Amino acid sequence: MKSSLIHSNWFGGRKLAIGTQHGKEKVIAPAFESILGVKCIVPSSINTDQFGTFSGEIERTGTPIETLRQKCKHTSIVSGFDLVVASEGSFGSHPSLVFVPADDEWMMLTDYKNELEITARVCSTSTNFQQAKITTEQELRAFAQLVQFPSHALVLKQDETTTAFCKKGIDSWEKLGSAFQRMIDANGSAWVETDMRAHLNPTRMNVIEEVTQLLIQKIRSTCPSCATPGFSITKSVSGLPCAWCNTPTLTTKSHVYSCQKCSFAVEKKYPSGKQTESPEFCLHCNP
Repeated sequence: MKSSLIHSNWFGGRKLAIGTQHGKEKVIAPAFESILGVKCIVPSSINTDQFGTFSGEIERTGTPIETLRQKCKHTSIVSGFDLVVASEGSFGSHPSLVFVPADDEWMMLTDYKNELEITARVCSTSTNFQQAKITTEQELRAFAQLVQFPSHALVLKQDETTTAFCKKGIDSWEKLGSAFQRMIDANGSAWVETDMRAHLNPTRMNVIEEVTQLLIQKIRSTCPSCATPGFSITKSVSGLPCAWCNTPTLTTKSHVYSCQKCSFAVEKKYPSGKQTESPEFCLHCNP
């Protein structure tokens, strides 16, 4: 069966609800409509802020996957559609590059009709994410220029943890100066951070577009046994042998691809294209 026919049978002509209130449909809808043949709609009554806000008014209580499932369920309920997609971002230090800020974006397609859930993740160092305590206009301007303001909006708060006097979506020098002066007059200092909501952060929107393409790629990968979409990597197996001593290293030797419907699985060796690892990465040759 051809891949295009498989996708048409599963998704063609169906309505897809996008769980966002921050403009993510700008990059999600065109890709899903053109490749999967769905009609994308953003429910007018959607409220994704209830699952957590970047500025701290509402803390996210679950993992990204748990939060995505909540978003998808909420989107399905308010839209009445059984095919939904949602994304969730986190910002902080890169998991392997400790002092480098990162945008960790997850996206999930949930097909309640076919009991199918497909996720994708992109952890990118392409982000303007920054936070700082400031006391002078010079510090404020230096911070703003560093994070690409005003094309990327800012948030001003009384301090890092207080959200009662939080001003979000600041996207002009006039708004920034006015809000900053009020904070200084009231508190003597201000907490400034990048507004990471997608519609006010073009850099983040680019990463969301990247994870959208990755998710569609996974959707288009179908099970060789039952043709279910989402046949993708579920496990990485380490143990690529050292080129000198043949001792297994921590480097990935193979990927296991699995189907969530029929449990068919296949192991594909040497995903990096090499069959041995350099001795510098061997704990025996280079302890």
